[in-house]
Amino acid sequence: MKTRISVMIVILLVMGQQALAQPTYRDSIKKIFDEKCVVCHGADAAPEYLGFKQEKDKWLAKGQGIRMDGYSLLISHIGWPETGALMRRLDDGINTKDKKPGNMYQHLGATEAERKANLAIFKEWVGNWTLKRWNEISKEELNGITVKY
Repeated sequence: MKTRISVMIVILLVMGQQALAQPTYRDSIKKIFDEKCVVCHGADAAPEYLGFKQEKDKWLAKGQGIRMDGYSLLISHIGWPETGALMRRLDDGINTKDKKPGNMYQHLGATEAERKANLAIFKEWVGNWTLKRWNEISKEELNGITVKY
């Protein structure tokens, strides 16, 4: 009987730790991305950053954005070379001077509650949620970005 109780306690502790664990790309972010973003930012829809920039007007006219449908593509818009771009686009604007959300915030969900919940997951995944660009960010701030796979 003691063994069963001990095993159950261990299982509950592990489950509790997993529930409190930082989101990862595989278990949280990819699911949100696939549901909310892949239509405009997937492999079949848009080129990678430099290709997009060369014909930006063409892609925007088609309603397509920069390709970000993989971990490495996505984090390049967090850390480098497009430091903070993902955060600026998804941010709710609460802590900005103009209080305007980023242009992609509206796509995080059908309701404000869903948008806030998905933004919270992204913020927790990123770690150091900053709107700064490469020339503005410090090494310490970069070290605060976690983006676990």
